[in-house]
Amino acid sequence: MISQILVRVDNELKEKFQRLSGIERKSVNEKVRELMEEYVKEHNMESAMKNLWDDIGLSMKKKGYKESDVGRMIKRVRTAK
Repeated sequence: MISQILVRVDNELKEKFQRLSGIERKSVNEKVRELMEEYVKEHNMESAMKNLWDDIGLSMKKKGYKESDVGRMIKRVRTAK
């Protein structure tokens, strides 16, 4: 399903955006969709990584590790290769 979004911008920004989109041979709609897709993709990855680190932190706390243990644990993992 396709839906519309109404965005209000000042005339100068609209004209510049139209001109730049045209240079890329894209319509304003195509460029806005592209920018929105990139934004969502970037922020979904950021959110996934934050959740992963939060889960790791909770797991470490449950096991009794403290923030001060992190450096030592990293060194141990890196030297175990």
